[in-house]
Amino acid sequence: MKIAIDTRRIRDFGVGTYIRNLLQAMAAADTAHRYVLICPPSDEPLYADLPANFETVAYDRRDSSRMDHLELPQLIERLRADVTHIPFHRVPLFLPKPYAVTIHDLSSLFFDDAKGLLHMARTFRLRRGLERASGIIAVSGSTQRDVMSLCPEAADRIRLIYNAPDPVFLRSARAADGDARERTRILERYQIGYPFLLYAGSIRPQKNIPRLIEAFAVARSGLENHPEYRDLRLIVIGDEISRHPDVRRAVIHSRVEHCVRFLGFIPIETLRIFHELASAFVFPSLYEGFGLPPLEAMASGTPVIASAVSSLPEVVGGAAMLVNPENVFDIARGITEVLLDDALRAELIERGRGQAARFSWARTAEEVLRLYEELARSRKAVSAGARRT
Repeated sequence: MKIAIDTRRIRDFGVGTYIRNLLQAMAAADTAHRYVLICPPSDEPLYADLPANFETVAYDRRDSSRMDHLELPQLIERLRADVTHIPFHRVPLFLPKPYAVTIHDLSSLFFDDAKGLLHMARTFRLRRGLERASGIIAVSGSTQRDVMSLCPEAADRIRLIYNAPDPVFLRSARAADGDARERTRILERYQIGYPFLLYAGSIRPQKNIPRLIEAFAVARSGLENHPEYRDLRLIVIGDEISRHPDVRRAVIHSRVEHCVRFLGFIPIETLRIFHELASAFVFPSLYEGFGLPPLEAMASGTPVIASAVSSLPEVVGGAAMLVNPENVFDIARGITEVLLDDALRAELIERGRGQAARFSWARTAEEVLRLYEELARSRKAVSAGARRT
């Protein structure tokens, strides 16, 4: 079987994690099939360590380009792939079948800042990609329900296949000498000498960062005389504040300019250390298709405060403090309880590690490979029937 995979978004924050770990798990599990990875020329070195049954094909067109609707299908035809996998919702209109598409969430529709014809065009492209897909991978039951609501006729082609934490976070070892030295180096480099709450992820409207900042301000004011948390800070990793004026306004209006830090994107190994150093991880998102960041925090042994909406209760199970993301004071309550209740912290840490261990990229790769094989068999059956006719 020859499988073509569109890997152009491997550098993205969430989708990139999915592509990178799926490929690594596939490489470890499958030597029987050939994989053709479609990527920009600049990304080809990222795949140098993959085994011999993986090859790259240079393709520099962005998936947001109108010409991608013609050029990627032409490339797939030339490759003569048995199955194509688009690990993101942007499927070219004329992509040859059979193909599988992974839907991480439908935030591009639910939180689309475009109106009118542009929004209609985006909705049409997404729905058409689902209608024509031979297989649809939904990363959670919540996302599966969203897809079925948007495209009911695709219900029998949807597979629920969970994501998993990046293995980097599962290697957490707080007592290791090397990690201790690395933690000291990071504390010195970023000049951190205080307890902090951590948020890691993109800053988009559904991520609810302004309310997180307001809740942090409320919680911090209630801890101003606490011997351990009176200098509590909030660290946001994953985006730049300059791109989000509403977030900047929330910082100013809450009067916490001196104790909220935005660090942008950092290497994943450094992010792991930040997880381990954090007093708690706070993720008050309004909508998630899966919710990798809180699961990665759990894998690192960090207590988690998360929203009680969308896919998050499904993913974090009973291993997180769940809060109402639309209520600033409930988010602040969750933060305060997790910080001050030592027994609760210990319980969340233990449950969190167990919950994170329930998800596995090896299992994800096995289920995705099974879907590829089903689609390839269906294609052969259709071709054989056509020849007999």
